[in-house]
Amino acid sequence: MEFDMIGPAIVMGLGCFASAIGCGIAGMASHAIMSRVDEGHAKFIALSAIPSSQSIYGLILMVMMKNAIKGGTLTGINGIGIGIVVGLALIASSVYQGKCCVTAIQAAAKQPAIYGKTLVSITIIESFALFAFVFAIILL
Repeated sequence: MEFDMIGPAIVMGLGCFASAIGCGIAGMASHAIMSRVDEGHAKFIALSAIPSSQSIYGLILMVMMKNAIKGGTLTGINGIGIGIVVGLALIASSVYQGKCCVTAIQAAAKQPAIYGKTLVSITIIESFALFAFVFAIILL
């Protein structure tokens, strides 16, 4: 039995786990606000989907890590290490991004004009997932 693909599976699984939590947190807030306001629902839905990007990073890394392992440039144990560490970074980023999206949804519902400004803090949190993603690529 080969264990080489555990690392790629870990990063993909944790990336999806992270996105599910972040989108779930923001989605609940989106539903609550949409029940109280008559317009702007698309903005709230969009905000609740932002943490889904961590699953995309996980997917891309899974494919890249699989190819690196098959190509002999990455060992299985190194893949596991990368998968766990990057996966944890994706979880932290997505959970806090989801929470930040909650407050953005609440703020934009009260003052629609500040919607764009709320995206700044959300993208700062996104950058940490992107840093982990880029660092993993460098290690491959």
